[in-house]
Amino acid sequence: MPDLDLLHSFVSVVDAGGFTAAGERVHRSQSTVSQQIRKLEEILECALFIREGRQVSLTEDGERLLGYARRMLALSTEVREAVSGRKRVDVIRLGVPDDFAADKLTMVVAEFARSRPGVRLSVRCDLTSALTRALERGDLDVALLKREPGAGAALAAWPEHLHWICGPGLNLAPTEPVPLVAFPQGCIYRNRAIHALEAAGRHWRIAYESPNLMGLQAALTGGLGVALLERRCLLPDHRIIDAGLPPIPSTELALCLADTVREPARQLAMTVREFCEKEAMRLAA
Repeated sequence: MPDLDLLHSFVSVVDAGGFTAAGERVHRSQSTVSQQIRKLEEILECALFIREGRQVSLTEDGERLLGYARRMLALSTEVREAVSGRKRVDVIRLGVPDDFAADKLTMVVAEFARSRPGVRLSVRCDLTSALTRALERGDLDVALLKREPGAGAALAAWPEHLHWICGPGLNLAPTEPVPLVAFPQGCIYRNRAIHALEAAGRHWRIAYESPNLMGLQAALTGGLGVALLERRCLLPDHRIIDAGLPPIPSTELALCLADTVREPARQLAMTVREFCEKEAMRLAA
């Protein structure tokens, strides 16, 4: 069984993104952290990190270890607090897509945290592909995921009706490649757009790529191209042009939980569920 101190250094390297920054977090030198990781790799008889200069990324074995390491460290903290009688703080880790009503949802979860002094909230906005991996690794307790309909268990799910959206001044020439405004690779909307265009025999090109919704919306307003998005992303100066482009099947917004979550996380999930229900009703009106 690995020493908890070694696991703490391992998790710190992952969270900090490197050995030097991890050393600062755990108040040790970079060389000491490196030695601890080497010792952990020797104990487990596998490589945990791929080292490329100052950048590090997890191997498959490292990804498998990460969820276990976090749970072991959390359990260790729980034991100490139970024995010492200190009040425990529940940390809830929530993952949400960048394009899902981030401002409104942030207000809802912030109010949830304010009403529960014993809860510490950690929110991560990212692409669904990254959030899915984080949920599987045990890095998240609750996550909203955009996915294919019915693709696994979920606390609740809502259909997403996708539309081709552009700015006021864009005119698509039938003989020219469709200029796509899209999230980076790994986004289900991007994949749906490309597959639909190719199936319809339309050429396409990536005209603008951004990991955040505000960038895409600005590109649409500026007339750089057309994006496949949910109607909630539509700004007043945008327009839907579904008639001129291939139809797109619905995707799904799913509210998912980690395999084992504490009651506060379930309470947050129910709060998010209520918010999503209201959003679905608002968009359907």
